[in-house]
Amino acid sequence: MGQSISPIDKRAARRAFERAAASYDEAAVLQREIGTRMLERLDYVRLKPQTVLDLGCGTGQGIDALAKRWRKAKIIALDLAESMLQRARRRGTWLNRPRPLCADLEALPLADDSIDLVISNASLQWASDLPRTFAELRRVLRPEGLLMFTTFGPDTLIELRRAWAEADGGAHAHVSPFLDMHDIGDALMRAGFADPVMDAERITMTYENVHALMRDLKAIGGRNALQDRPRAMTGRQRLSALEQAYEQERRDGRLPSTWEVVYGQAWMPTGAKAPAQQQTADGVAIPLSAILRRVAR
Repeated sequence: MGQSISPIDKRAARRAFERAAASYDEAAVLQREIGTRMLERLDYVRLKPQTVLDLGCGTGQGIDALAKRWRKAKIIALDLAESMLQRARRRGTWLNRPRPLCADLEALPLADDSIDLVISNASLQWASDLPRTFAELRRVLRPEGLLMFTTFGPDTLIELRRAWAEADGGAHAHVSPFLDMHDIGDALMRAGFADPVMDAERITMTYENVHALMRDLKAIGGRNALQDRPRAMTGRQRLSALEQAYEQERRDGRLPSTWEVVYGQAWMPTGAKAPAQQQTADGVAIPLSAILRRVAR
């Protein structure tokens, strides 16, 4: 991959999401919107899954739509945080409640060839090892199974990143880095997925001040969970420097917060699983067009 990502401290990430479970639904406006946009793309896919995995389900915001779309499908709701799963397990319909599963997306406690569809909304950025995650998803997906996901690209929170760099001279990483869309597409191909399709859009949220942005990030569990993150409490002087630096971004009386939303999908090969590629030739093109419309045979 052309870009490396610092390892995630999974215990810190779990703690952040455990604490955010009660506040997540109210604050996760963007995550709910992009999840809806992702699920709308299923309208162009002819698929009747028996088993659906909601990977990194959080509080289960997308489960109601999945249960209504496929009333007879078994839905597995997987998340790292038990408190998130306690809310997700109440989703769906009374005839089709999800099966909660507390696990790490990099080590799935699922059988080989057991899943027809994997849906993942805004969770893959929490993987320390994306190739390993894709290898796990390839393992559990059945032939002709589908992976559909959203995640975030490198321009996400770019204003906050610039403000922190100015506030402390770039001495520490205060905002988690995000992989480029093309690197994600390359990782899918190396993992042995077929027909990967990637596209992206930028969505800008606006805030009255930096404190409002930070509150929203905390409320969705979006804390800095990098293993090499600064461990000391951020002092008032540094927070003041952050505020002053972020003020340079103010437009029309509001502070912008950019989110680069990456949409992706890929299929398992038909028939027997093809071996995963060991390397990808330079210049592999990942289509940036609308989502692939695959017609069932």
